[in-house]
Amino acid sequence: MRAFRIDSHDTTATLQDIARPVPGAGEIAIRISACGLNFADLLMLKGEYQDTPPTPFTLGMEVAGTVEALGDGVEGPAVGSRVAVFGGQGGLAEHGCFPADRAVALPDAMSFTDAAAFQIAYGTSHVALDHKARLQPGETLLVLGAAGGVGLTAVEIGKLMGATVIACARGADKLEVARQAGADHVIDAQTEDIREACRALGGVDVVYDPVGGDQFKAAMRACRPEARLLAIGFASGEVPKIPANHLLVKNISVLGLYWGGYLGFRPQVVTDSLARLFDWYREGRLKPHISHVLPLKDAQKGLDLMRTRKSTGKVVVTMK
Repeated sequence: MRAFRIDSHDTTATLQDIARPVPGAGEIAIRISACGLNFADLLMLKGEYQDTPPTPFTLGMEVAGTVEALGDGVEGPAVGSRVAVFGGQGGLAEHGCFPADRAVALPDAMSFTDAAAFQIAYGTSHVALDHKARLQPGETLLVLGAAGGVGLTAVEIGKLMGATVIACARGADKLEVARQAGADHVIDAQTEDIREACRALGGVDVVYDPVGGDQFKAAMRACRPEARLLAIGFASGEVPKIPANHLLVKNISVLGLYWGGYLGFRPQVVTDSLARLFDWYREGRLKPHISHVLPLKDAQKGLDLMRTRKSTGKVVVTMK
C-alpha cells in the first residue's frame, strides 16, 4: 500500500510502498478514505511534538474510513462500519490499524472528508472552552489564529456557547472566514494593536491562543479581572514567558490544553465532548471549514499550505 512516511528527522517525508498492516490485539484495521492534517504534523517532521513517535513512521493523526478487520479481543465496531479515529500517526496511508476504543461511529450524513477534519479541531476547542475555561453565556471570548484549523472551530463553538466572539487573524480574507463562522468582531493582526482593539470592546474574559508569542502577550494585557487564558499551541514558534505578577494583579488564570493527553488519563472527557459535538453536527449547528482537499500524492503540498499559512480551517488528504 502507499503511505506518506518519514524515515528520520534529517530527511523529508516521502510517499512509499510498504506492507499493509495487520490489526493486533485491541485494534481495528481501516480502509482509510480521508486524513485531516494538523499543525502537529509539521512539528512531528522536526521531532518537536510531545507525542512524536520513533522514526520511521507514517504521518497523519486523524482518519475516517471503513472498518476492514478486527484484532484479537475486539467485538466492534463491525466490519463495514464507517468510523473516525484519532490515532496520533498512521493516517496518511491507504490502510491503517488503530485502537478500537478510539473509533467513533459516523452520522449517516457525515462525509469522510468532514469526519477527517472534525475530531481534533472541534474536540480541542470544545474541551478547552467548556471543560477547562468554563466559558459562560455573555462572556467575551478572544480567539487568536481565528482562521486556522482549531481557531475557526473555537469561533463556532464560542458562539454556540453564547459568548461574544472577537476573532483575530491576518488579512481581510481570513477575517471574513472568521466572520462567516460567527465572529461578532474581528481584529487584523497585521495592522491593528490587539491590546487596544480588545480594550476598546471592553476587554476579554477568555483567550483562546494557538499562536503564542507577541499575540499572547497583547491578549493578556487586554484581559478583564478573573480572565482565563488558554494556551493551545505556539504556531508563532515562540513560547511566551508569563509574568506571574500580572496574573496576581488581575486574578488571571493560564490554562494549558493538550486534547490528546486526556485519552491517557481521563478519556471520558474526550468521549463526552465528542458525543456533544457529533450531536451538534447532526443538528446542523457545526460545519467543518475545509479550504483544501488533496490526493495522497500531494500530501506534502497540504503540509506546505499550513506551514505558509495559505490555508484556512482544515486541509484534508484523500486516498485517491
